[in-house]
Amino acid sequence: MSATTDTSDHLSDPPTTAATSDGAPSDTSVPSRTDKLAPGHLRVIALLMASAFTVILNETTMSVALPPIMADLGVTATTGQWLTTAFMLTMAVVIPATGFLINRLGTRGAYLLAMALFTVGTALAMIAPNFAILVTGRVVQATGTAIMTPLLMTTIMTIVPPHRRGRIMGNVTLVIALAPALGPTLSGAVLDPLGWRGVFGVVLPISALALIAGILWIRDVSDKDEHHLDPLSLLLALVAFGGVVWGLSGLGEAAQHATAINPWIPLGVGLAVLGLFIWRQIARQRTDSALLDLRTFLESNFRVAVIIMAVAMMAMFGTMIVLPLVLQDALGMAPLTVGLLMLPGGVAMGVLGPVVGRWYDRFGPRPIMIPATAVVTVASGAFAFISPTTSIFYILGAHILLMVGLASVFTPLFSAALGVLKPQQYSHGSAILNTVQQVAGAAGTALFIAIMTIRAASLEDGGSSGAAAMAEGAGLAFGIGAGVMALTIGLATMIKRPESDGELHGGH
Repeated sequence: MSATTDTSDHLSDPPTTAATSDGAPSDTSVPSRTDKLAPGHLRVIALLMASAFTVILNETTMSVALPPIMADLGVTATTGQWLTTAFMLTMAVVIPATGFLINRLGTRGAYLLAMALFTVGTALAMIAPNFAILVTGRVVQATGTAIMTPLLMTTIMTIVPPHRRGRIMGNVTLVIALAPALGPTLSGAVLDPLGWRGVFGVVLPISALALIAGILWIRDVSDKDEHHLDPLSLLLALVAFGGVVWGLSGLGEAAQHATAINPWIPLGVGLAVLGLFIWRQIARQRTDSALLDLRTFLESNFRVAVIIMAVAMMAMFGTMIVLPLVLQDALGMAPLTVGLLMLPGGVAMGVLGPVVGRWYDRFGPRPIMIPATAVVTVASGAFAFISPTTSIFYILGAHILLMVGLASVFTPLFSAALGVLKPQQYSHGSAILNTVQQVAGAAGTALFIAIMTIRAASLEDGGSSGAAAMAEGAGLAFGIGAGVMALTIGLATMIKRPESDGELHGGH
């Protein structure tokens, strides 16, 4: 297997230029020990971040645009939800294969594929004459989106020296947090003057420009892997991760109303096939040809980081789904008010990312993550006391506190988890972390909604009002979530600064 360029071992090497398979020059210049990156590398990172922001922004636009889409295309709410469900399923299926794709196609090939798919999917969705074509467009969009975030993380780990990774990775947190927070706001602003097609129409020229910029500017920053795709691994990943996410999403839906398919069926099938997928990857690792290299889990930092990531993503997605429902149905807030109430927290999370990155470069992960996991636990616990009479300022403060805590968890988590891996494992580690995000997000949504719904139904049977029952049910979900999150405080003490990073800082 061809190894990727190891920047941590060659920080003083002079810039070099080679030819890629497509004839474009390969920018393999390596940054020096100074704080300056090569101009070509800065341009690549900036374009990748802008592109990632665009594709992630698109993920959350459908929540506001769904009602007019339903009215225009004549579909029910249950059918309309497939715009989101199909997107999540596609992400869950494609992300495990991104490690192979990035190594096989290189930075340039993977970027052009991702943006081409996203642009085509956006155009298809914008002109969709019926709901089936619209869902198809969303699936094509999701395929491109699934490649982009792992590609961004892998590229940063490849070309950024260890002593700068924290602050650069902090910008990734800004992209991941701020884009979904602004998605509903953008969608709401565009819907009135342009209609739901305008939501895609606004994004289309931006994605097309990003694709053109990629053709002109993006160059490979690492060697390519010549191994071929294992069709069986891809098929197992499709059934395993698709089944798990479908089943978990269905559990949350089934807690509210009857579903056409018992969600335990796809969940059970997905978990069983996941076992086969793991077995297949372990077998193919002997020849370095696994679709997803699970040897990343041999590193203690990575194992612990995956657990913390899963719990934190469950807390974030569970809150993002349940809190708006409670605020509208139990506290009687208008949708616009709810959107504005949750916006400051999302913005705070994004803006804090680069700051936390600089703290990480200076102090390492533990001094940040231990108090951060405690803050997330406290903020989640604060929502456990929500009621129909809770002050809007109490909710605003708790939500901002939660988002600030999560920003302080994710930035050092990404850097510390990927920093202990070998360069040729960066793409696989990024793919695993992003897969965990998708599965944990679906699990958190299902868990929070199921707990809330079951508890609320029990209270209503006992004579409580609908608003009070829903608020107390949500409070129980938040309380259990806080209890599980508290376990990550102890896990955060086990996260260490990667050795190569520590050496550059005098062994913090």
